[in-house]
Amino acid sequence: MTLNNLPLAIKSIPYPVHVPFVKTLMAQMKRLSAFVTSVDSLTGGRTSRPMRKKSREMDSVWALEVMDKAPYVTVSMTGLGGEPYAVPLSLARTDERTFYFHSATEGKKLDLLRANPRVCLTAVSKCKPTVGPKDGSFTLEFNSAIAFGRVEEVTNEAEKRKALRAISQRFLPEHMNAFEAAVERSMSRTAVLRITLTEPPVGKRKQYDAHGDELKYGRME
Repeated sequence: MTLNNLPLAIKSIPYPVHVPFVKTLMAQMKRLSAFVTSVDSLTGGRTSRPMRKKSREMDSVWALEVMDKAPYVTVSMTGLGGEPYAVPLSLARTDERTFYFHSATEGKKLDLLRANPRVCLTAVSKCKPTVGPKDGSFTLEFNSAIAFGRVEEVTNEAEKRKALRAISQRFLPEHMNAFEAAVERSMSRTAVLRITLTEPPVGKRKQYDAHGDELKYGRME
């Protein structure tokens, strides 16, 4: 529901019921609109803000590699009451902007994504507690990535099959000879969802080289 079509939605509610409901809903929508406006003023309409520590920022190609290597990607969404809700999912990527995952045909995750398809993806492919080689600090070496996108449920059977093949190929490449039979058994009870990135992903890295110096500004060993 948007502010533009809110009056139409209100008219469909019986009069004795809708007065207190509308007052509460309008107050919530007003707060939400003010929040979105304030975020847009800070970010110029972008979902993400510039990274504070630019020396650790990595480009989108590197970030996608992190997501490809991570055993799972955490997908965060918004609950029906505005609360955060995040789940680790087995995603497969088919190009620079497209990820797929599968699900049961009903459940909380699908309810939330149908109400609000905007998501945030995060992944970590390396996380190693360590002591700074030169300053003795307690720290972590890590490779991480973040991305933002929108989710759509796939209804075309050919695309569903393509997505399930990509997921199976990523996680069980040695068992692809059983793929066709498995898909035939489960296609009707499986939902497939597509995540399309709305902006390039961003990577972040902390790593030391063989001399104990931190690798910065994309420098590789």
